[in-house]
Amino acid sequence: MVRKIIHIDMDAFYASVEQRDFPEYRGKPIVVGGSPDGRGVVATASYEARKFGIKSAMSSRQAIQLCPYAIFVRPRFEAYKEVSLRIREIFSRYTALIEPLSMDEAYLDVTEDKLNIGSALEIAKQIKQAIRDELNLTASAGVSSSKFVAKIASDMNKPDGLTFIGPSKIATFMESLPVEKFFGVGKVTAKKMKSMQLHTGADLKKLSEQDMARHFGKAGKFYYSIVRGIDKREVQPYRQTKSLAVEDTFQHDLITIEEMHTELGRLTEKVSVRLDKHQLKGRTITLKLKYSDFSLITRSLSLNNLVSDYETILNTVKKLLENVSLDDKSVRLLGISISNFNEITIEPKSGDPYQLQLFE
Repeated sequence: MVRKIIHIDMDAFYASVEQRDFPEYRGKPIVVGGSPDGRGVVATASYEARKFGIKSAMSSRQAIQLCPYAIFVRPRFEAYKEVSLRIREIFSRYTALIEPLSMDEAYLDVTEDKLNIGSALEIAKQIKQAIRDELNLTASAGVSSSKFVAKIASDMNKPDGLTFIGPSKIATFMESLPVEKFFGVGKVTAKKMKSMQLHTGADLKKLSEQDMARHFGKAGKFYYSIVRGIDKREVQPYRQTKSLAVEDTFQHDLITIEEMHTELGRLTEKVSVRLDKHQLKGRTITLKLKYSDFSLITRSLSLNNLVSDYETILNTVKKLLENVSLDDKSVRLLGISISNFNEITIEPKSGDPYQLQLFE
């Protein structure tokens, strides 16, 4: 049986909620995140702000340089969570197989839907309309037979988009896809691929599975399958995140502790924003460090309390860095991960046996 998968992604979620709740923000470049006067990071930006090149995870200081008259708004996570619960309730009218990725996106398996509609495309249309009518917000949807393709499709015609890629179209679609659009391909991997003259899925398809694994490790085998439209991952309603991590490979190796502290501050901002977005707090903090010779070390510390705040995480990773012997080596990568999470669940409505967890 061919699966019917929908990926729903809210459009500029935090910023859209702010513009909905505060009319004075409508039609203006809104940036939800930290202050540009400090080490703030952009959580999300309205489409008016995105026209200036402002993106999520960008420093707020850089954002204000791109758009000097942008309006910076502190996140109201309780308000976003309340809206997220209502979105989940809309999803649950159609299927019990819902895999939340965060407060503003989720996978739905509607191979067998509750209302016997039968058409995944029609269900996506109805969900989008319900979100518009009941919440005065817009969402974009991707519809396909696999999670990977559905997720990419939802991003193709934002905002308020609806894209269907049927089984017969997947092979052509994957061949035309730029390598940087593949799940798990970051800037460094994309750069490596392009240096090998691998620019699209069609280029990747020319490599054998052994070649893919040799060049890209375990991820290479995933790329080999996915470029051929093979994605057997199921929608998992109760999947839990084991850890949340950010890392960066630097164009120039870091030499001084001061440089490393600066980069750790930037990475910590990204981590704390993501923890808030996913409504998570963790107990174990891990520092990842890769030297210029590509040797890798990690250091971890488990705290007595669950944390998500910037100061605690930054102080902890600085302490972990003190226990690392640099030995006159330079550093090409730093990473921070949080694990050992608390569980945060959406309470089921009366008569609803399903309990959805807010995990990525």
